[in-house]
Amino acid sequence: MKRNRLIAVIVILALVAAAAIGAVVFLLTSARQRGNVVTVGFIYDNEEKTPYSYAFLLAQEAAQSMYQGKVKVMMISNVMEEQLSVPLRSMIDNNCDIIFTNCYGDMRTLAKQYPDVQFCQVSSDPYPASEASPNYHTFKGRIYEGRYLSGVIAGMKLKQLIDSGELAPEDAKLGFVAAYPYTEVISGYTAFILGARSVVPEATLLVRYTYTWSSYTKEKQCAERLLDDGCVILSQHSDTVGPAVACEEYMRHPAFHIAYNTDMTDVAPTRSLAGTHIEWTPYVTGAIRAVLDHRPIEETVDGDVHPLNDMSAGFDKGWVAITPLNAGILPPGTQEAVDGLIDDFRDGKINVFQGDYIAIDPEDESQWIDLHDGYAENADSSIPTFDYILQDVVTVVN
Repeated sequence: MKRNRLIAVIVILALVAAAAIGAVVFLLTSARQRGNVVTVGFIYDNEEKTPYSYAFLLAQEAAQSMYQGKVKVMMISNVMEEQLSVPLRSMIDNNCDIIFTNCYGDMRTLAKQYPDVQFCQVSSDPYPASEASPNYHTFKGRIYEGRYLSGVIAGMKLKQLIDSGELAPEDAKLGFVAAYPYTEVISGYTAFILGARSVVPEATLLVRYTYTWSSYTKEKQCAERLLDDGCVILSQHSDTVGPAVACEEYMRHPAFHIAYNTDMTDVAPTRSLAGTHIEWTPYVTGAIRAVLDHRPIEETVDGDVHPLNDMSAGFDKGWVAITPLNAGILPPGTQEAVDGLIDDFRDGKINVFQGDYIAIDPEDESQWIDLHDGYAENADSSIPTFDYILQDVVTVVN
């Protein structure tokens, strides 16, 4: 979960010259006609080419293409969460009808003050009903589904290495470069290892935290340490391609990578197996359609509606995706396995958090849960809630 981000602010040009911070603003006008034209704002927490923001930028571009002649788009990037109100006010002053952000700062306060503007924020923490307003909305794809499926891909590669004699079953160790020990991160890497263990039951996971969201150097160093620890396939919940590059450059033993937020085969063409990401386009385009049609967002977007104008969905509604497989380094049959599992997710046949596992609360080791009967992730909200560590399967190291 993207909280407490420590990202530098870039000077805002033109449209927010009077603002206190300085992110860059572009007014992208795809609407030249008069009449029913909606002004849409996008606020990004980082450079729009970094993996997390880039995935969201694709939704922005899809909306511009879909609604040509009907939308004007205003974009501000490199916004730290504690400064979110500044670009928000700039967009309000520029008559935005709907504003999207992948930042986790306070958006609810201004939503209450400007009831005619729709405020749409990637979900982070639960909040009390007293802070809710009809024009404030949250959303997020069920990324644990993609994490599980990317774990299956990693498991299939592990099995190929074991079957070829390159790897002993007891050495089937995966690694995970994690930003912070937040619930979304823990939920994601748990789903990842459970996917891998569905193929290779001996697989284990080693986790290292960087305690930053977007440091290429720290993420690459963390990945290198995991590889030195004997991990043969890494994944990540962090914002740079550092772990992918580390795998591409590593020479001591087999080293492969599962990407997050974007395809990373451009920087790791011989090591990046595949990746997973939230697909933001269904929500963004649907919410804009709602404003164009003067309809409630939750009645227009195709997804699961939770209390307080919160929405989620997974493979069933196209809110989660797998990046193209790097077929040249994956075992035969991987694509068919992926396609079949996506169908199973769409049909509700897979309960990811289930099995013969005991999961320990990392904040209080006396508290634990038994996953024999399963755990329903994202059942009542788009915010992940699974924050337990699988005993004897997941090891967190400093």
